[in-house]
Amino acid sequence: MRGLTRRLVAVATLAAVGATVAATPAQATGKSYVKVGYFTQWGIYGRDFQLSKVQSSGAAARLTHLNYAFGPVTAEGVCASADAWADWQTPFDDAHSVDGVGDVAGQPIAGNLNQLAELKKKNPQLRVLISLGGWTGSAYFSDAALTDASRKKLVSSCVDLWIKGNLPGLPEGVAAGIFDGVDLDWEWPGSEGNAGNIVRPEDKRNFTLLTAEFRAQLDKLSRSTKRKYDLTAFLPAAPAKIEAGFEGDKIFKYLDFATVQGYDFHGTWESRTNQQSALFVPRGAPDNPDFSVDVAINAWIKAGAPRRELVLGLPYYSQGWTGVSGGGDGLFQPATGPAPGVFAAGVEDYKTVKTLPGFTLHRDLRAGHAWLFDGTTFWTYDDPAQMLQKALYIRAKGLGGAMMWSLDGDDGNASLTRAISAGLR
Repeated sequence: MRGLTRRLVAVATLAAVGATVAATPAQATGKSYVKVGYFTQWGIYGRDFQLSKVQSSGAAARLTHLNYAFGPVTAEGVCASADAWADWQTPFDDAHSVDGVGDVAGQPIAGNLNQLAELKKKNPQLRVLISLGGWTGSAYFSDAALTDASRKKLVSSCVDLWIKGNLPGLPEGVAAGIFDGVDLDWEWPGSEGNAGNIVRPEDKRNFTLLTAEFRAQLDKLSRSTKRKYDLTAFLPAAPAKIEAGFEGDKIFKYLDFATVQGYDFHGTWESRTNQQSALFVPRGAPDNPDFSVDVAINAWIKAGAPRRELVLGLPYYSQGWTGVSGGGDGLFQPATGPAPGVFAAGVEDYKTVKTLPGFTLHRDLRAGHAWLFDGTTFWTYDDPAQMLQKALYIRAKGLGGAMMWSLDGDDGNASLTRAISAGLR
């Protein structure tokens, strides 16, 4: 790890002053990286973030995959829309439409799904996946995955709704061809997630069986449509959650790749400032064992995951504490609570944090993380320089690419996405 750390520090130092990442042998071999951005269904409301901004900012041209979040699994064990108005009903005017032409009454389909279709027309390289579950939509995954019959029921409903495009109340197949596959965001099989989630010890085996059923039904559909469908999954960083819920040596038989949570290692549920997305555990960290990107990736490799099919998740938001005491640069210091945020206490978008006045930027290039501190308030911080350093880690570690949660946190120039794309050419 020392050699890898030295290389990351060297390149990150250049990145911090605006230099370009040097070419590496991985580029010379023609290896391609996936670049996955999450678009949140609800972002069109309070956040005022439409798919037109993914296009106009230049982000879409730099992605290989866009995951549309989320489609829940219901108590009846089937796929459904969490918000049909956002998904296929709400009209977009000229200014908010990807192609610049507003929706009109009577067209076959509107909403985000129609905008996804427009985005794909402008970006033929882009593959769009429906992301199932998420933090608040995973309550019934365990029930739906419990038996062979329940798995077949769930998967067939998901394929019918999202892949075949049979939306309720609309003509058959109206949304066919919009989604190129499925992303499984079961948070988490075999261990605690959101309060009220159903959890069983059998989830570990059943997750594998569920991926197998998705793969089988998607491949069957491929034989008739002559189209390839992707199957991916979102995976936890904590070694205990990996052990409790995933057969790492088996699930990749069915997955095209999987994204690993590279953030939320620490946050304002704790009363002490810390890093949320460091590459390596920082010197002086108060927790042992501790979380980091390298800890998570190594745990998955140990569990049997192929390196090339692991995609590192990167945060487009910060975790923040206020009432920080203890002096110094603010790291690892006690705090009275979460810092105020626009949409939630203790959490703020990169685009907002980067413009906060009165803060000093601190970097730990060896550990691969940064933070902002004004003497009272502390924000974790992933800026373009940190993204370049993480891109180098992905390359040096032999991973498959990067995932971004979520695109609405970036600035209007897609600065974070551009940095990741530059580092993973």
